[in-house]
Amino acid sequence: MPITAPLETNIKADVEVGEKISGKASVTKVLFFTIANDKEFADGVDYGSNGAAGVGALPFESPVSKAKAAAAFKAIEQSGADIIVAPRYTVETEDFLIFGTTQVTVEGYKGTIKSIK
Repeated sequence: MPITAPLETNIKADVEVGEKISGKASVTKVLFFTIANDKEFADGVDYGSNGAAGVGALPFESPVSKAKAAAAFKAIEQSGADIIVAPRYTVETEDFLIFGTTQVTVEGYKGTIKSIK
């Protein structure tokens, strides 16, 4: 069970919102193992998948979380963004019990951090 703690800060970020960006990724599941075609993933955000293990919790990580992290990384890397503003994820899953594929597309807006105070 995750532990949550409220956090308050006076930090303010000035983010310039730019054009629409997107990224796509897919993963394959064989039994309980997730095999990703991608080798780079965005980190630092809990992509959530109903309490399933996230990126780095090998070998039983969530295929959806892994695909979301890879798609987010691609969107940020290809656009030169610092963050994705208002990200929306589309998840397509084909599951055949012992084998399955998950494809994720993330769409949002390019966010460039101008300053942090």
